[in-house]
Amino acid sequence: MSVAPVSVDVRKEIAAIVGEGNVNAPAPEMTIDGVEPQVVASPADSEQVVAILAFASRNDLVVVPYGGGSQQAAGFTPERVDIVLSTVYMNKILHYDAGDLTLSVGTGMKVAEVQKMLAEHGQFLPIDPPDPEHATIGGTLAANVMGPAQAGYGSVRDFCIGIEFVTGDGVIAKGGGRVVKNVAGYDMMKLMIGSYGTLGVITSANFKVFPKPKQLRTYVLRFPTVEKLTAFLASVARSPLSPVALEVVSPLGMEYVTGPERPRDPDDYAPISTVHINVEWHVYVRVAGSDAVQARYRKELGTDVGQGGIVQELGGDDDAAIWSGLCDWPMKVAERHPHGMNIKLTFPIAEAGAVLEKAQACATMHNLLFAAAGRPSAGVMMGYFLPFTTDPAASMQFAGSISSLRAELPKGCAVTVLRCPQEAKARFDVWGVPRADIEVMREVRKALDPQGILNRGRFLI
Repeated sequence: MSVAPVSVDVRKEIAAIVGEGNVNAPAPEMTIDGVEPQVVASPADSEQVVAILAFASRNDLVVVPYGGGSQQAAGFTPERVDIVLSTVYMNKILHYDAGDLTLSVGTGMKVAEVQKMLAEHGQFLPIDPPDPEHATIGGTLAANVMGPAQAGYGSVRDFCIGIEFVTGDGVIAKGGGRVVKNVAGYDMMKLMIGSYGTLGVITSANFKVFPKPKQLRTYVLRFPTVEKLTAFLASVARSPLSPVALEVVSPLGMEYVTGPERPRDPDDYAPISTVHINVEWHVYVRVAGSDAVQARYRKELGTDVGQGGIVQELGGDDDAAIWSGLCDWPMKVAERHPHGMNIKLTFPIAEAGAVLEKAQACATMHNLLFAAAGRPSAGVMMGYFLPFTTDPAASMQFAGSISSLRAELPKGCAVTVLRCPQEAKARFDVWGVPRADIEVMREVRKALDPQGILNRGRFLI
């Protein structure tokens, strides 16, 4: 384990900013890829964040913004971490206008807390990251995490209408506002979303919220091959149907949605029996609307669209339970297989079938199993490469599978490694082939974080 150099002065300076009770030794879960931070600072507001980052910038101290910790496995292993900046106390509702469908929150708020408050007013925010009880608004924005709602509502960039953040040198900046029609200017909030905390620390965010549907039902379809699955997806895309979610799960991935038939040790896995029990791709189509709308979907999905036909219909608690399982799918796989490798596949919608087939082939080539779940209608699938046994796969198996997959993917496709054993990270680039605009990205970062103190060494730049 690499440990950041101890400095009493750092702790004293941070304590002077946030108070002695809000600067602590790091908890075990705040160790980043084996690198232990020196202190954890928990500011209460933007002004304290400004002071912390200004101090860190002057003294070349590396700062890791930290929400719920659910996305901290992503990125390269840092050389060192001096300060973890926790947003745990930045967890207030700052503004809410139910009539205007607008919301402003501190980014330390848990996603589940926000949804519970909105539900009391018959509204919701279409953000559904894994483990919403721990995932924060800030972390969800920084990592651009989306779940099944992306297929129906778009990404978080589509309904985040304003943002406040603090730059690496300690300056408060804003983008957008509290209303949908914002003033002209650079769209700073879209730049910050997905920047993995390398351009600034997000302190608050404004959203457009949505009325909660009166009735939700889910229709389950099954397809024996990728070819039949992609034919169905193409038929839905050509049809007038517009479900609020459409999630696809691979045959092997199904166990992590519904769970095993009996309790298992996290590393206990029987691949042969699972493969033989379930060999079909599952599609979950979630529909909001009246009885007449639901009847239309039953007709279209049962006969006119695709070749699978509805095999199950879910409503009420059953509907809610299945989508909770689908949202938590990456977390459930990680819990059962801590030695697996989690990837994110992005692709043009027309290439969905080819991407899934190549991912399966590359896993098999390197003696790994492939499980996947996601929304190909939005061009996104989450995948896992899993070892056949309870023992960790060799690092070269993971490296070889990623190298092969990147070489085989059609043009316009990409694969990012979100989680894998630490020893494997040293053998390949988790972010993929460097982008053509990498120099522009470096200049943007230099402007917002001149000393490069934020998540240094973990992102593309």
